[in-house]
This record gives sequence, C-alpha cells and structure tokens, in this order.
Amino acid sequence: MKQSLQLRLGQHITMTPQLQQAIRLLQLSSLELKMEIQKALESNMMLEEVDEYNNTDNDEPNNGNDNNHDEKITVDNNNEVTTEASPDTDDISFEYNNNNEEIPQDLAVDSSWEDIYDTSYSVAPSNDDEMSARDLAIQNNTAEKTLQDHLLQQLNLITLSKKDELIARAIIDTLNEDGYLETAVEEIAEILNKDRDDDLIEVQEVKTVLRRIQNFDPVGIGARDLSECLLLQLNELDDDIPWVKEGRVLVSKYIHLLSGRDFTQLSRKMKLNREQLQQVMAVIQKLNPRPGGQVVEHIPNYVVPDVFVKKVKEVWKVELNPDTLPKLRVNSHYASLISYTKKETDVSSLKTHLQEARWFIKSLKSRHETLLKVAGCIVRRQSAFLDYGEEAMKPMVLHDIAQELEMHESTISRVTTQKYIHTPRGIFELKYFFSSHVSTDNGGEFSSTAIRALIKKLIAAENVAKPLSDSKIAGLLSERGIKVARRTVAKYREAMVIPPSNERKRLA
Repeated sequence: MKQSLQLRLGQHITMTPQLQQAIRLLQLSSLELKMEIQKALESNMMLEEVDEYNNTDNDEPNNGNDNNHDEKITVDNNNEVTTEASPDTDDISFEYNNNNEEIPQDLAVDSSWEDIYDTSYSVAPSNDDEMSARDLAIQNNTAEKTLQDHLLQQLNLITLSKKDELIARAIIDTLNEDGYLETAVEEIAEILNKDRDDDLIEVQEVKTVLRRIQNFDPVGIGARDLSECLLLQLNELDDDIPWVKEGRVLVSKYIHLLSGRDFTQLSRKMKLNREQLQQVMAVIQKLNPRPGGQVVEHIPNYVVPDVFVKKVKEVWKVELNPDTLPKLRVNSHYASLISYTKKETDVSSLKTHLQEARWFIKSLKSRHETLLKVAGCIVRRQSAFLDYGEEAMKPMVLHDIAQELEMHESTISRVTTQKYIHTPRGIFELKYFFSSHVSTDNGGEFSSTAIRALIKKLIAAENVAKPLSDSKIAGLLSERGIKVARRTVAKYREAMVIPPSNERKRLA
C-alpha cells in the first residue's frame, strides 16, 4: 500500500474547562455544593467568603460587568414572568482587573484543566490511630444504631455459658431488620458445628437459647413468622384484658384467614359475631408486626430547599434560598500582590489562583441564574398546582422547559435533579413537577400526577367493606373523561404503595 498525506477539514465539539466546571456545579445538590465551595476556599488563596456582619474590610469595586444584586422572578396571574432586583444584597461575582498583567479569560479548547493548572487539594495528614474526643463524639452521634447492637447490649447483662453465648450471638447476627429469624434452628446448629470436633451443639440447645432471646426487648423479637411474633406480644399482656385470649387463638390458628380477609369464615371458626370479631382485631392491630423496626435508628436526611415560592398580592414569587447562596469574592490583598511580586514563579502561581477564582465565582453565578430561570418557568406552568393541589397538575416534560428557555434538555435535567422547591403545599424536588400525560375524551390532556391524586382520593372515600378494584377505579375515571386502562391504574396504585382491593378490605 502506497503511503500518502491527505488534508481533511472537520468539525468537532470540545468543552472548555470553564464549561466543564459550570456543568459539574450545576448538577450538585446544595449540600454537595457547600462541600465543593469549602474545598475551593481551602485550596485557593484568592477566594474568600464574605462576612455578612463585617463587610467593610477588603471590599473591591466591581468592574461594571455584573450587577450588585440578587434576582427574583415573579409570576403573575397572566403568566407573565418578570425579574426584580434586590439592591441591598451582595453579588457573588467579583472581577479583579490588573492593568499591568494580562491574564487569559479562556483556555484553549483542545486543552484540559489539569494541563494548565494544578487543581489538587492539599489535605492535612491524619493519624488513624489517634482520634480526638470531638471526632469520636461526632462519629458516635452520627452512627446508625442497629438491632444487633441493641440485642448484644442486653446479652451482656445476662449470664450464659460459653456455648450458649456462642449460640445467642449466632442467632442475633441472623435476625433481619424486622427482628425475624429467617434461618432454621437446624441450619444454625449445623453451621456452628462445622468448626467443632467435640461437644457438638444440639438443635434443642439452639431452641432453648432462642427462647431466652425472645424475652429480650422489644417484645416479639426472634420470631420465626408473623404468627409467632404476634403471639409473643399477646403473651405479655394480662389475661384480664378483654379479647386477649381470643386474640391468641386467632393469631395461632387462623392467621391465614385474617391475612386473606376472609372475615366470614374467620367469624364462623372463632364462633364470634361481627362486632365481637372487630373487638378481637382491634387488640391485634395494636401489636407491632415489625418489632425490630422500632429499634433501628436511621440518620435523617434533611432537605434544604434551593428555591422559595410564596404568593404576595395574588402573585407567585420565586426566589433563591439565601442560605444556599455562597457569598464569595476575590481577596484584594493577594490579587494586588501580582503587581508587586517580582519572582516569576510566584507571579505565575498568583495568576493561576486568580483565574481559577474568577472561573469558580462565574460558574456559581451561572448555576444560580439557571436554577432561578428554570424554577420560575416551572412555577409559571404549574401555578394551578400551587393554587388547587395535585389534581390540577398539568402534564409537562423536560422538552417543554428546554424549548421555552432555549436550553438543552440535559441542562434542565441537571438543574432539576436533587434541587428542591419550598411551596405552601410542601417541599418538592423540581423533578416532581414533570409527568407524562393521558388523553381525555374531549381531546385534552391529563397529568399522570393528577391521575394518581384522583386514585388516592377515590380509595380514601371507598367503602372499606367493599373496596374498589382497579377495574372499578378505571371505570370511575372513564366517567370523568380520563382514558386509563386497568393495568395503568394498578401501576399508579403500586407506585403510591397502596395495596390491592383484597388487602384493603376491612370490617365495616
């Protein structure tokens, strides 16, 4: 094959480091953004946080390109979007101009951030062997308490032989989060005997230790099925309590009829009339079918809203949460050193940090402006939801917002992920307002969120003795002009964690 040189023209898209950073900040949640800002403050000497209560020192004039205000979007009754300014608030953007030094505004598109600047963060060395008392306290307070920890604490308070303690620890380790023993006692004995040559553990010994554990707190722990769990709790109640004895008979012999909602057969087997059976079931309903769940302590995930929505004089106003708005600026002292420093390496380092600080502040401002625009557009389209609730939710997809704001759908997706809006009806993720649509008889469209709200409303008002089936719900929706198949109703019902009609059946 003969070798030759050819000249070809082509086009390709390459994201600049600034755009890469802006996109990365755009998709961060408020908590992740705070961590990212803290890293930037620790690694970049040019960045500093503005003190709201002492904002007189180290102030630098703005270069005129950015307005010194936060923006607020207003949506009126005519669906008009206007932007207001709050002149008394600090702008997060700051530009430092140095007439004597030229600092590039952009990197070459064929280069990466790491090729030009060193962005590694300096982390102080830590000693894993020595933990401060404060760090240890924080770790203990934030660690989740498990059911096994709770039971092992009680195990340490009783006296057992080494063999029984080994069995007890094996049983405790086998319990699931609800407190049930899913492994057979024969299998536990077999596992424990694998490493034992003599003094083998008998199945009866495992059962004996299991009974000891079933006396632990909470009551009902260590049960092998629901019937045993409820029976353990009923056995702790006084016999003088009305209908307790009948409750023990029900959960020990006829739990299958209760789970199947066969109240007629259950009433006949128990030889009780309908009113008496209701009294027995009222006692059982006070029991806890998941005793282990009341012990496990999960660390709560707190949601900080990124946007606030409130109605002022019949107008919905959208504004960013000031607590999530970082107030950053360039440190004028370090920036001024560029003009006075003569050492070339120091000047290069200062320029690098200054440019990184500029880009970071600009990316933050771009993130907040985009978030505000998207939230304002969502509020304008879903103002009926804010006024009347879920049943008034309109169908909306990412393309609708992207087309109106002239942005890409991927940008809208990043903005609405893990971003929350505080409304008079609660706190919602921005993605909550997007839903598909279902056609109506008059040629209109109905949001799937509104359909789920209607299904929940119909089920809440149903006759508990004869609950609505999925087919019946589909028929009721069809009478309202909403075309929904039975399996679609079942899908929406399951998404809302609502059991089917046979499991919703109750004694009237």
